Amino acid sequence: MHDGMNLVAKEFVATRDDLQGVLVLSQFTGAARELTDALLVNPYAVDEFAGAIHQALTMPLEEQAERMRRMRAQVEDNNIYRWAGMLLSETSKQADARQPVGEKA
Repeated sequence: MHDGMNLVAKEFVATRDDLQGVLVLSQFTGAARELTDALLVNPYAVDEFAGAIHQALTMPLEEQAERMRRMRAQVEDNNIYRWAGMLLSETSKQADARQPVGEKA
């Protein structure tokens, strides 16, 4: 329901090189902020969830492909290397900010 689905959702998208399929994803997951072409649902709202499943099952192949193409690009762009680079960059900024003026590491 929450963050346990992030990796599974991204793995699903990454493996769909045929561009078919629809991702139905809880709006409470972190991945929901990145994978906005998924059908986002409140998993506690049964009617909404059922509607999203119906939409997924009846979605035209062209729309599936376009949504999947955008999500695959998102997953490809926001990979572990980008995350690590951003983390190291932010760590460096924090270290520089704590260093007294005029001193060098």
